[in-house]
Amino acid sequence: MNSRDLIQHFDKLFGQRPRIFRAPGRVNLIGEHTDYNDGFVMPAALGFSTYVAIAPQQDQKLRIESEEFPGAFEFNVAELPHQRVGAWCDYVVGVARELQQSGCKLVGANALVHSDVPVASGLSSSAALEVASALAFLSLDGTRLPLPEVAKLCRKAENEFVGARVGIMDQFVSCMGKKGHAFLLDCRSLEFKFVPIPAGISLVVCNTKVKHDHATGAYNQRREECEEGVRWFAKWDPTIRALRDVTPAMLEQHLKDLPPTTAKRCTHVVYENQRTLDAARALTEGDLKSVGKLMRESHDSLRDLYEVSCRELDVMVDSAQGLPGFIGGRMTGGGFGGCTVNLVREENAKDFAAQIADRYRKATGIDPQTYLCSAEDGAQEFR
Repeated sequence: MNSRDLIQHFDKLFGQRPRIFRAPGRVNLIGEHTDYNDGFVMPAALGFSTYVAIAPQQDQKLRIESEEFPGAFEFNVAELPHQRVGAWCDYVVGVARELQQSGCKLVGANALVHSDVPVASGLSSSAALEVASALAFLSLDGTRLPLPEVAKLCRKAENEFVGARVGIMDQFVSCMGKKGHAFLLDCRSLEFKFVPIPAGISLVVCNTKVKHDHATGAYNQRREECEEGVRWFAKWDPTIRALRDVTPAMLEQHLKDLPPTTAKRCTHVVYENQRTLDAARALTEGDLKSVGKLMRESHDSLRDLYEVSCRELDVMVDSAQGLPGFIGGRMTGGGFGGCTVNLVREENAKDFAAQIADRYRKATGIDPQTYLCSAEDGAQEFR
């Protein structure tokens, strides 16, 4: 990203010199659909980022434009919408509303968004936009808010204003990521630790280039099915507040008493939490063989038990098998399309990307995108 180009575009649109804030997208190595169940996740922040250039102005107008997304929007900061307007600006406006409600004094401003996070690919373009917007708004009156609080505020905006019932993972790692490290997060306590990614290992993200239309509705449905599971287990143990509290032994004891679909969803979440803790331990110890095995088990569980994979994701995961330098891979993100994440030895990464793309193209007729990535730092002012 060249800040000079964004500054020049901003000056052309608004006649001002802005400050610029960036927030990264993320890829989740393991721990899928566990975050909203108070569980464990292990994502990493990526080099793909969203940038928000901002400058205050004298009137009470908030003007929002983008280099990638259509439409120019204008709102009165004293009368921000109470409901989403159905456009990409909802993520920005939702954050502005939450900041207002938390006591932050918003002033009129011009904002220009630039993003290189692939949209609708499971790399959390929405969280990157929210977090970058939050830092930009906070800069206008010098308000300081700890990054974990920024993450919680952005998640609330997406839950309540946008209407997507996401967990805390995406916003938290966008705020708190660290170069060269994955990020083991306890989504209940928000305690975290950095997990070093061994030297010589690349993250190769493969975009299937499909996103099935029912993804958002199915995501919310999965949350409801997990909540149904919690209600069942709470009958047997009133201390159960989330599937995070269900142990493997308790699950096995009551599995036959659960409705079939509920049983499948609960089984995935309970064992995915354990896989995530095991993968963090194995990565720390440099046991890449175990990490790869756990990633494959995670994908199989998401496909068969949580039922959020699709043919294209399965083909992409299968296409990685046996390629030189491949350690492990799985679908990443909410599912029903989007991306897979693969751990690949650095010296093989470029050839791996070309070969997996060729295999996928031959199997599906779709030309995918592949990205050679590394774990990067979280949100900050961009200078």
